[in-house]
Amino acid sequence: MTVDALRGILKKYWGYDDFRPLQAEAMRAVVEGRDSVVVLPTGGGKSLCFQAPALQLPGLGVVVSPLISLMKDQVDALADCGVPAACVNSTLSHEERRRVADEVRSGRLKLLYLSPERLMTERTMAFLQSSPLSFFAIDEAHCISEWGHDFRPEYRMLKTLKQVFPETAIHAYTATATPRVRGDIARELGLADPDMLVGSFDRPNLIYRVQRRSDLLRQIREVVDRHPNDSGLIYCIRRKDVEEVAGALAAGGYDALPYHAGMSDHDRKRHQEAFINDRAKIIVATVAFGMGIDKSNVRYVIHAAAPKSLEAYQQETGRAGRDGLDAECWLFHTDNDFNIWRRLQSELPPQAFEVAMTVLRGMQDFTSALSCRHQAISRYFGQNLGRADCGACDVCLSEVDLVADALVISQKILSCVVRLKEGFGGEYTAQVLAGSREQRILDNGHDKLSTWGLLSHEDKKSIRDWIEQLVGQGYLANQPFRRGEKSYTTLAVTPEGRRVLKGEVTPRLAKPAKTRKEAKVATASWEGVDRGLFEALRVWRKAKSEERGIPPFVVFGDATLRELARYRPSGIESLQSIHGIGQKKSADYGADVVAVIESYCRENSIEMNIAAPPGEGTEQRERNMAAAIPKSSVSRSLAFEMFAQGKSLEEVREATGRAESTVGDYLAAFIEQEGICDPGTWVEEEVFERIRQAAEQTGVERLKPIFEALEGTIDYGRIRVAIACMKNAAPEAAQPG
Repeated sequence: MTVDALRGILKKYWGYDDFRPLQAEAMRAVVEGRDSVVVLPTGGGKSLCFQAPALQLPGLGVVVSPLISLMKDQVDALADCGVPAACVNSTLSHEERRRVADEVRSGRLKLLYLSPERLMTERTMAFLQSSPLSFFAIDEAHCISEWGHDFRPEYRMLKTLKQVFPETAIHAYTATATPRVRGDIARELGLADPDMLVGSFDRPNLIYRVQRRSDLLRQIREVVDRHPNDSGLIYCIRRKDVEEVAGALAAGGYDALPYHAGMSDHDRKRHQEAFINDRAKIIVATVAFGMGIDKSNVRYVIHAAAPKSLEAYQQETGRAGRDGLDAECWLFHTDNDFNIWRRLQSELPPQAFEVAMTVLRGMQDFTSALSCRHQAISRYFGQNLGRADCGACDVCLSEVDLVADALVISQKILSCVVRLKEGFGGEYTAQVLAGSREQRILDNGHDKLSTWGLLSHEDKKSIRDWIEQLVGQGYLANQPFRRGEKSYTTLAVTPEGRRVLKGEVTPRLAKPAKTRKEAKVATASWEGVDRGLFEALRVWRKAKSEERGIPPFVVFGDATLRELARYRPSGIESLQSIHGIGQKKSADYGADVVAVIESYCRENSIEMNIAAPPGEGTEQRERNMAAAIPKSSVSRSLAFEMFAQGKSLEEVREATGRAESTVGDYLAAFIEQEGICDPGTWVEEEVFERIRQAAEQTGVERLKPIFEALEGTIDYGRIRVAIACMKNAAPEAAQPG
């Protein structure tokens, strides 16, 4: 299967003109039957990496998914695009399960979604052994790793898949995986020399803001009020916090519902479905909510407290802006959030507790950092953003100001910690520095310290913020302390903090900015969009979704509605030029959509058929997503130039920073373009001869049979290069028949 064929499938079924970064490489791994681990950000199109190839490959693709709601959403979306897919779970009747089995036996079904528990039953495994399979796709694959932020023991059962189905490729997909977690996934699944395809962890369409929590309800309302008609998620640590926030918002007239594990299954399901179907705008939830949510039009995510890890934060904020449009992510935190997580995780086994504390420190460092938020997340996952100003976080948008006399203030704070003999926490230390006469301070005699009241000209909130920033930058440390049955956290000066006291190092301290700079990202995706028409289309979408019994975002995503409201097409035939409208959606919804546009434009006396260069809509939508990712065309040009100089595959891979399989693709394309017949520069003569002999027996249309005929002794990259040369030498070999 060629890349052009896959591109045609994307256009026909999903209405997408081209691939997002790494999708083509990931799809090639599926088509060629190689195991793979694919890490792409939420909204980066992971599901398409196996859904599109499934439509061309013979047999059934089996997808492992952790939650019923996620399966249902994905199957609904696939059906609406004309893709034959189904899921089997506890909500189906016996008759419905039998019908799915019949569709598998007949070969009509291309994708089957199962939970890991159901897949690994003896009955299901036996049934699949009698069915022709094309691949296994493991969604949310980080759940396999104990080093992942959401480890699930039932995922470990999947390690037996390779033993039972040794000839079937396995592909693991996740949005959050450090190098350690990626290695764990491959090892636990027993993958055979998998392609490791890791995209950018950055989500440039998300605007990150981190603030110390003060008046939480006011802070939350300020965000929600900017999005009166949009869907949003609010995360809390504890159930009681969920109930309090949801109750206060509902009492204030906001359309908010709670969600946590303490509720009945019936109420949780009812609230989730209300949110998915836009009957409720806001869900206030614990981390029990979200993994199974495929809703594309969440415009903001608020953390009312710090999550337990940056992996969790990236996963949870990743539920905003899945359609590639701008979305806001707010984090309101205090020191106590981290104390709560320490207590909640204190009963874990020693090794698991150590892991939990390591990742918690990473989260705490993030909240107090004064560098680009996008850069901080990228670095945590082992990547470099590649630019100094992301234009989409509070630091880069100049929403925080640096304190001019940071060294003096830091020395006063550190001196106070020393005078308190490193026996008190941040809150108490801030009170001493502010000159508080609270009874406890007087009883301890700390009003007599030389550092008492040293920062009385500053408000206590600022002092508390600075203490937290010094912790995050490594000049202070929180250390556990027990008194009787109670556990406390006290402040201690670190070796780096001692250097600050000597004036050898100057920390960076921040205070809230007095003036704010408008977020550049927030306006880009609205450029040229008629807001009134967008709202009219949104009303139509809601009615259509209720009529069909599917979520509104399954009908059309917000990105598609914005393009319709930007270009205002007047004919059904032109709808397929709009991003997200494939053949089936055009047939199902085209007449209605055009009628809404015509009626609105007539009533408002505005022009239809706004001209746009081919592909402009897609380019506009992709601009932010692509901003942080090296453009493949640039890498490809550099690769071609280096190949022309006789550079090796490894040299080109290092120079371009692209995956080994991608560099192999570049070389094959270069060989085809230049008409090269002798691969001697890149493939040894003896190896080329072995590949040629194997290809004579298997044909050249698919690489996996050649790889298997060579018993895995020659990698796919060299096979691909050799086949490209063979096709140049005998062009007829590339023709069917």
